[in-house]
Amino acid sequence: MNEILFFGTNQSPILFKNKSEKIIKPIQFKFKFENGNENENENENENENGNENENENENENEKQIKQILSSNFSAFFLFKNGKLIEYSDENDSKQNPSKIQIENIQKVSVGFQNEAILTKEGNVFAKGNDINPNNSKEFINISSLIEDTNDRVVQDIVSGDASIYLLTSNQNAYGIGLNEYGQLGFDSKTLKITEKPILMMKNVSKIFSGNISNHIFLLNSNQELFGCGDNEYGQLGLGELRKDEREINKLIKIQNIPKGKIIDIQCGYYHSIMLIEDQNQNPKRKLYSCGDYRYNGLDKDENTYEFTEIKSSLFENDDIILEFSVGFNHNLILTSNSKLIGFGENSYGQLGTGDTINQSIPIQIELPKLRFNEDISNYHLYCGISHSFLYYSPSPFSNLEEDLIKLFRRKEFCDISFKTKNGEIIEAHKLILKYRLNQNQNQNEIEKLKEIISKKSIKESNQIFEMIYSKTKNKSKIIF
Repeated sequence: MNEILFFGTNQSPILFKNKSEKIIKPIQFKFKFENGNENENENENENENGNENENENENENEKQIKQILSSNFSAFFLFKNGKLIEYSDENDSKQNPSKIQIENIQKVSVGFQNEAILTKEGNVFAKGNDINPNNSKEFINISSLIEDTNDRVVQDIVSGDASIYLLTSNQNAYGIGLNEYGQLGFDSKTLKITEKPILMMKNVSKIFSGNISNHIFLLNSNQELFGCGDNEYGQLGLGELRKDEREINKLIKIQNIPKGKIIDIQCGYYHSIMLIEDQNQNPKRKLYSCGDYRYNGLDKDENTYEFTEIKSSLFENDDIILEFSVGFNHNLILTSNSKLIGFGENSYGQLGTGDTINQSIPIQIELPKLRFNEDISNYHLYCGISHSFLYYSPSPFSNLEEDLIKLFRRKEFCDISFKTKNGEIIEAHKLILKYRLNQNQNQNEIEKLKEIISKKSIKESNQIFEMIYSKTKNKSKIIF
């Protein structure tokens, strides 16, 4: 069952027929499913009671959204069955989507004018003017172009404005595409563009960039952060000493990083935002920003050249930042208390505030009644260039570590630290049971399950958990 909210510019592509070019309040985007195929239905506001006719025989996995994102001219909807559809300006006037003919899609990443697709097998297919100049509309396998044949299995992809970054299973980071600002980590005068992936850095755990940005961050296994690319507004967080250097064409270690674990970094065109988690602080998760004063949420009248905490009364001690998203110049944040917070440019209504007034500091945005509002952690954000999506995408709960991470994002479990000690794993299983089991389950049966799991090893406990979830999902009676 999909629930997708949209707000912002209704152009490039036009997603809503007979609607304004600017949609300044969240509006529901609907799909009509027939025989497992996705087709656009009339896009309209959800009715007051939030009900919607559904075909009970539909396959949940066929229609569940995994990821939504957009480039300059297209919007993409990735389903949990690995199928991808695209709404594009090049499609017919009825705004019908086209299906991407690539199977087993794991992840999609797009920039201003590029698109990259990661398959479950570790292959990356991409297209764009700066990826395949001979035919910008044709997907090519860029992972197969990596010079080291033993390093062609990719585990993650990240797109910048006109560059694509690959993280291989060997923890090596590669870049392909435009290097105008040194965003590939090389001198732009000698390497303006590359049509094959070039090695940027080894021992990389995460890559961070943005769909419109010309700068990039790389995090190594020691939690050391490096950056390169466009630094005209201080968006690399290199400090005052480097503020006059626009083009950073060599990876530089970022100093004075806030204490804690880096959860995520997202880049706009003029600024960057970092999410830090520190178990010794309250609140445990904080946002830090640098770059252009108009969009970084710091309420200053000058650019900020180091990562600085975004402070607001909206971030309460009992409220956990679940995730955030950064577009061209606007930013959205989702918290465990079901708050949607935004700041930055709003000239197209991309903040969903009901107007087109830019916001220099975080403000709370009124959310419509959500169908699954009992668990806000199942919702996700995506900020495009000048529009936004809020969509429902629950975890499949198939991997223990992923389950625990997802679970700990919820407010009621925010004080639990994930460690690999047996006792804590077992305790986490108990909480998962409480969370996943139907509310109408007999309380004695739940307590019995908790007792059984508490006496098992981690491996046995995992097996029981998988069985419990499988049976619960199918609404079968749990029997031991």
